[in-house]
Amino acid sequence: MKPQINTGKVILAAAGPGDPELVTVKTAKYLQLADIVLADRLVSEQMLNTYASQHAEIIYVGKQCRRGISTPQQTINELMIAHAAKGKLVVRLKGGDVSIFSNILDELESLVQNNIPYEIVPGVTAALGAAGYAGIPLTARGYATGVRFLTYYKTDVISENYWKELAATDDTLVFYMSSETLPLLVEKFTKHQIDSSKLLAIVEQATTPMQQVHTCSLYEYDATLKDTVLLSPTLIIIGKVVALHQQFSWLKNGLSKEYYFKPLTAKVSDISENNKAKKHVSRA
Repeated sequence: MKPQINTGKVILAAAGPGDPELVTVKTAKYLQLADIVLADRLVSEQMLNTYASQHAEIIYVGKQCRRGISTPQQTINELMIAHAAKGKLVVRLKGGDVSIFSNILDELESLVQNNIPYEIVPGVTAALGAAGYAGIPLTARGYATGVRFLTYYKTDVISENYWKELAATDDTLVFYMSSETLPLLVEKFTKHQIDSSKLLAIVEQATTPMQQVHTCSLYEYDATLKDTVLLSPTLIIIGKVVALHQQFSWLKNGLSKEYYFKPLTAKVSDISENNKAKKHVSRA
């Protein structure tokens, strides 16, 4: 069914984890109708080239975790409000799913405060994309009783008692935004004597042609993977289900060690000025 469009509206939509074919039909339809697309860094340019309308102005508003150029959340909020207030259909396009470890709360609050109509379009989150493309069923019968989505990008976000519980649980643990703190994460689990049958999987740039999957025992991490240079985005999976990767992996590791999602090279203000006469702006 074709979405019902009201002028002056913001669509908070999911782009999926990387593979442009993992975008939902509804998000694709809204991209075809959009006047403005505010796209995260972790959005496939191929997907935008395929689905975004020819008249859409595409503005990259990504964040890069303290590296290089990043767009403040306040700027993103202001762009949504300003364009919607002019009667534009704005698609706020987020990598992965819109609600899993994103700043959707800030954006929702801003939209409500400014009386801007909006809609939330869910999608494939990185954990599901990475696990599926790595051949790791997250809740395989006999291997896991559940799954938890976590983050450890700040070293004070998990208490010592919770680390103890995480080390003991039979749930599969999926850590977002935790590649920089991975050595400390492994240290916490080994300190609390996590069972050796619970393995570690590191999935770089999941679902893209550059996907790389590394697995090992947490007790062997220092000797085998500690010095590996990881490219963003990276997802961490810990649990007994990781052992299934060897049997059910169907996608070979990418041959090139390059970024699929190119770093931002221009500020939003520069992009807005230079994009008036063009559909797309290159990030490379």
